[in-house]
Amino acid sequence: MTPGRRSSTFTRLLRHGFTDATAAERLLDTPELAHVRDDPFLLEALGATADPDLALHGLVRLLEAQPAPDSHRELLDTLIAAKPLRDRLLGVLGASTALADHLARHPTDWQALVTYEPQDLHPGVTEFERGLEDAADPVALRVAYRRCLLSIAARDVCGTTDVAETAAELADLATATLRAALAMAQAAAPEDAAACRLSVIGMGKCGGHELNYVSDVDVIFVAEATDGTDETKAVRAATSLASHLMRICSETTVEGSIWPVDANLRPEGRNGPLVRTLSSHVAYYQRWAKTWEFQALLKARPVAGDENLGQEYLAALHPLVWQAADRDNFVADVQKMRRRVVDNIPPTEVDRELKLGPGGLRDVEFAVQLLQLVHGRTDPTLRSGTTLDALEALAAGGYVGREDAARLDEAYRFLRTMEHRIQLYRLRRTHLVPTAEEDLRRLGRSLGLRANPVTELNREWKRHAGVVRRLHEKLFYRPLLDAVAQLAPGEARLRPEAARERLVALGYADPAAALRHLEALASGVTRKAAIQRTLLPVLLGWFADSADPDAGLLNFRKVSDALGKTPWYLRLLRDEGAAAENLARVLSAGRLAPDLLMRAPEAVALLGDGDGAASGLTPRGRTALEQEILAAVGRAENAEQGVTAARGVRRRELFRTAAADIVASYGTETTPVQADQGALVDLVGGAVSDLTAATLAGTLRAVVRAGWGDTLPTRFAVIGMGRFGGHELGYGSDADVLFVHEPQDGVDEQEATAAANKVVGEMRRLLQLPSADPPLLIDADLRPEGKSGPLVRTLKSYAAYYRRWSLVWESQALLRAEPFAGDADLGRRFVELIDPLRYPARGLSEDSVREIRRLKARMESERLPRGADPRLHTKLGPGGLSDVEWTVQLLQLRHAHEIPGLRTTRTRAALAAAREAGLLGEEETATLDEAWVLATRVRNAVMLVRGRAGDTFPTQPRELAAVGRYLGYGEGHVGDMLDAYGRTTRKARTVMEELFYDDEA
Repeated sequence: MTPGRRSSTFTRLLRHGFTDATAAERLLDTPELAHVRDDPFLLEALGATADPDLALHGLVRLLEAQPAPDSHRELLDTLIAAKPLRDRLLGVLGASTALADHLARHPTDWQALVTYEPQDLHPGVTEFERGLEDAADPVALRVAYRRCLLSIAARDVCGTTDVAETAAELADLATATLRAALAMAQAAAPEDAAACRLSVIGMGKCGGHELNYVSDVDVIFVAEATDGTDETKAVRAATSLASHLMRICSETTVEGSIWPVDANLRPEGRNGPLVRTLSSHVAYYQRWAKTWEFQALLKARPVAGDENLGQEYLAALHPLVWQAADRDNFVADVQKMRRRVVDNIPPTEVDRELKLGPGGLRDVEFAVQLLQLVHGRTDPTLRSGTTLDALEALAAGGYVGREDAARLDEAYRFLRTMEHRIQLYRLRRTHLVPTAEEDLRRLGRSLGLRANPVTELNREWKRHAGVVRRLHEKLFYRPLLDAVAQLAPGEARLRPEAARERLVALGYADPAAALRHLEALASGVTRKAAIQRTLLPVLLGWFADSADPDAGLLNFRKVSDALGKTPWYLRLLRDEGAAAENLARVLSAGRLAPDLLMRAPEAVALLGDGDGAASGLTPRGRTALEQEILAAVGRAENAEQGVTAARGVRRRELFRTAAADIVASYGTETTPVQADQGALVDLVGGAVSDLTAATLAGTLRAVVRAGWGDTLPTRFAVIGMGRFGGHELGYGSDADVLFVHEPQDGVDEQEATAAANKVVGEMRRLLQLPSADPPLLIDADLRPEGKSGPLVRTLKSYAAYYRRWSLVWESQALLRAEPFAGDADLGRRFVELIDPLRYPARGLSEDSVREIRRLKARMESERLPRGADPRLHTKLGPGGLSDVEWTVQLLQLRHAHEIPGLRTTRTRAALAAAREAGLLGEEETATLDEAWVLATRVRNAVMLVRGRAGDTFPTQPRELAAVGRYLGYGEGHVGDMLDAYGRTTRKARTVMEELFYDDEA
């Protein structure tokens, strides 16, 4: 070949899609192709294949394998003259090395692609049976199977059949193959064949007429005795035939295997008998079958063996399939099964999983099957075992919007075609998208993406997967809206009865009320209704994932009624996915957060603020809160307005903290559930404590400004005590405080004390005024002399009291004292005053230790509410908050003078310091910390759920379930929650008793 000609050929090859033009030139120069190498039709046909290099290589191999020169010439002449053959043969060779290998082993099989009669364009089981009928043994059956597969692949890659038709042909070929294999097994054992009637029931994709190129063929075997045969003998004979059938199809030879026959969908799975009688099948499904087994039976159809027995099987079991949706927790069971499939995907493969991953084929199949099982009870048109046919029927019946069905159909076809082409390459069972550049290029070209195959493939794949992922969530719920909204002319409607059934299945206790809420939200042609019709399908699912779906929907209606005409609200919910999901979680998690939100619905904006999924929910620090509150107080006309402004900020920030807690506890699509429960406790305790401190600082400023301007006659400080001082406040906690003052220079002490008492009285009054904002109760009962003592003392009075009269319980209480508001220097000097009491230089005397132990025992016996179960009381019960805190505080009183790390007001920090100092072991520390965190979480949960504080688990079942959901326990696992709480606190009590009553500790 001259250089000029070689350059021209090289360029043409590259233009036709060859990636290795040099190798292609060499192949075209082989003797078999020399006289046709420049034929433009050949190059054009090669260039139209998924992989021209692969197609050319396969063609050369096929020509070289021809048994005689004449057959070689015949193949080439036919190839050049007949475009249909050229497209089919080269299309297969460019898409499948496995089928190229088959043609190299059986070089005359190309003739199966020469012509198609009209009836052969979409062959059925009968035509495939004719193609297999000459196979006299298992090896010949495998060869004949591949020959038939060759014709299916040719129709597929040339576009003669679409993906649904290809899948149906593959299922029909599997049916014909199972029949041929069963005939061989019966011929090999005529006595067994005569002893039983055996029917093979196709399941899975085979049963659904949607088989892949390479897939296990799922089956169930059912048998009955023939006349005069004992049932036991008949089952034994049928088992032998079924086992032989499975070996014929599954065993690997030089021709490979056909496919594994998988009978694990049978009753009891692989642990159950391979073959059962019909009555045994019916008895199992009536008594023992799980939800997924009825879901699997959706696709059951007789495929081989005794046809009458197969129809009897369907007639007996199909009624049970359509009763499955009546089972308890039916929807939850199906959803859990789908989540379990995703959870079992190796993390390194989840982004490549075409079938099982999020946005994959399984998402479509599960959504469609769930709708079929719910509505197929009363609508027989939905009872198809084929996914796309069922989806079409759901759309026709109004159970799925037509547009959604069309988009899902398109996405499913694209993903199934990808799956087919991936498997066709080597005829291997895989659902992973390849990573190699050449594989992605071939895959993209096989789908008609020619300009930039790899880039276009990835873009289209992600786009369709995204559609599936969104519609998978939406599909189950959207028809509810069609039942109650004013629909466009001609659009299908779902009957209200079916909508109510769906709501009941989802867990709505009052479906009639839920339908009214949906009608109010989604009816009409306004922009508000249109956006809410888009949102509600997903919101309904998130509500259903809570313990009180009805409350979630009702609260959403209230918020939307209040804000629906506000443009930013509609934009927020439409454009920020995290905001809508966060709102759904918050509205259905209990009473506290919705109550806070209803008093100021504009706080919804916090749910979508910022760059991150929940950055708007990050609690603000104390400095920023004080600045905002003090600025608001400064703008107010009087003290009442100033404190009202401070309480408004407190309400908003309480909502922010509660929402952050709920979202982190429930998790979202973008924010998984946090594993560190201690971090959530610290977040809530720190945020609520900072908020309380800022509110008190603002209230103090408002009162002083209104009564004295800027010249209060005494210095004044607020000292946090108890949980407030420990930065451990819960949502329903009072603010434990001490008030201390010191007269300004030249001011009479009585005048100063009177002013200080007036300040305290006015602060308490203003913070408890009836309003839309939650009150902040100030509790000063930890002051010297308790309720009998003065509310406010001077610093000198505190010093005199503590020097002469202080009891050991007061030293213990002062362990949590920390200044939070008012004169910073006075607060610092108060701390200097009390440090020697709470961190005694010589530790505690034996008498003091005995007194603390006596007080602890007295508290346990006297303060526990009458009728309360001590085991479940988070504060005073065994292993509860009191046990942990008193243990830690006893260690602080004994050792904090020598160990600076123990000089903290925070329980968890003190625990960690005790461990660092060797006072506690790792396991003891972990046990106490876990119990304290859990008890605190329960208290927070009770307040979130009930809207009022409580120290024990609720008794009302729905409230108890909501507490469990907050703590991470799904539906039906309340007992597990209570058991876990009991185990954790029992361990903590054991550690507490060892430490608290150890004189050497």
